[in-house]
Amino acid sequence: MNKLWCFFVLCLVVISPYAPAAAEEEQIEPLAIGSPAPDFELPGVDDMTYVLDDFADAKILAIIFTCNHCPTAQGYEDRIKRMVSEYTPKGVRFVAISPNDPKSVRLDELGYTDVSDSLEDMKIRFKHQKFNFPYLYDGDSQEISKKYGPTATPHVFLFDQERKLRYRGRIDDNERDESKVSSHDLRNALNAMLEGKPVPNEVTKPFGCSIKWSYKRDSVKDYFAKVDAEEVKVEPIDAQGIQQLIANNSENYRLINVWATWCGPCAAEFPDLVTINRMYRKRPFEFITISADDPDQGDAVLKFLKNEHASNVNYHYKSNDKDALVEAVDPEWQANLPYTILVKPGGGIIYRHAGIIDPLELKQEIVKHIGRTYASR
Repeated sequence: MNKLWCFFVLCLVVISPYAPAAAEEEQIEPLAIGSPAPDFELPGVDDMTYVLDDFADAKILAIIFTCNHCPTAQGYEDRIKRMVSEYTPKGVRFVAISPNDPKSVRLDELGYTDVSDSLEDMKIRFKHQKFNFPYLYDGDSQEISKKYGPTATPHVFLFDQERKLRYRGRIDDNERDESKVSSHDLRNALNAMLEGKPVPNEVTKPFGCSIKWSYKRDSVKDYFAKVDAEEVKVEPIDAQGIQQLIANNSENYRLINVWATWCGPCAAEFPDLVTINRMYRKRPFEFITISADDPDQGDAVLKFLKNEHASNVNYHYKSNDKDALVEAVDPEWQANLPYTILVKPGGGIIYRHAGIIDPLELKQEIVKHIGRTYASR
């Protein structure tokens, strides 16, 4: 009986429809031209809940699927704000929806941004960029996004007064340089609809970042498993070597953090620094740590770094002369730990902070220099 029971349980696990299964890619099709606008009920960054009928007074409704982290989406933000100001008096309403599941975004996809795609991050982006349109979140269930079917961010869906889809696609044909736009597709569609004319080109292909559907969560788990398995090592360094680091004879911006295993604040901020490194390390950026532990504490230093999966460049100061360490890093440093600086290519400290970093403040400083999108803003 025991063997028979075990076999029965095994069958349930293998063939039962209730057994957990690996996530598979969903086939999501964009809404067809002429289709009615799917209703929605979504939270906004202003803590209000929005439904389709909230825009019932609009002659034309533009629903733009966009997000925080995508450099293409960021490149269009100012253009969208200008169109909102220009077309709202003509009876056009604009609403932006973020379709992305923040748990489906890898850290290496955040190299052009200081925030990810959670609702709380959207609130930060909304305030920082002073958006003049509602910004709604659909990252939990993504049910509304699946009904509309965006394929990239940004992706525009333009509806007439009867809320029939009249245009679907890109904003224009040059996401990199607005001065080189040759086809103002969204403007052309808006102008045609306001004049009661057919939209000249009803469907265009949006260019931008892929939608982060929830089925991509497994790929994020695989990503973390891979980066967490990277080799962690530490090398000795003296004051002269540190001076060479600060001179920064490279093309990268160098984030340098001085820390110690016995320093509680150092341990508290370290995971944020590792995250920052994983975000920007594919850009002109590198993260370097310098342990100020006594030279005989090499094993403890390496153990800490391994626990933090710090596969960046790590050094251990090999002298007890802390005055020389301070002078080599930054003469303005008051010798308190942790201490973090950002050094520009060719040398020169452009950011310094004593104590626990503010991760958002530091990320904003980094992207200000390496470029938030195609050019620094």
